[in-house]
Amino acid sequence: MQDKQKLVFIFDGNCGFCTACVEVFRLLDRQRHLQFLPFQAPDVPQRYGLTVTQCEQAAWAILPSGQIYRGAQAINLALDTSIGLSLFEKVSHSRAIGNLEECVYAWIVAHRRWFPGTRPYCQRPGSACGT
Repeated sequence: MQDKQKLVFIFDGNCGFCTACVEVFRLLDRQRHLQFLPFQAPDVPQRYGLTVTQCEQAAWAILPSGQIYRGAQAINLALDTSIGLSLFEKVSHSRAIGNLEECVYAWIVAHRRWFPGTRPYCQRPGSACGT
């Protein structure tokens, strides 16, 4: 169930690197303004108007207003929300920086299985992931 006052962050729960990043966001989010959902959990993509294919390709952030952001922008919003500043999102408004962030994000997504991580969320006992 979604908390209507939190930013919802949808991630790949089968990815150890993605799960490790979510754990960092959780540590930074002392005010608990973020809700983390693996896209593999029942009906998560559909609940937010996304497809499984879209969720396989990028992380997503959904603001309480319903605005949806993908990729590097979703990461920026999660970082800003977790630390309580509008630093990353504002910097990304620069066309050059925004484009660079998206290129780096795309490269990381394509190579994420090679990055260090932790036990993927969906492989943990009691995870909310579908079978």
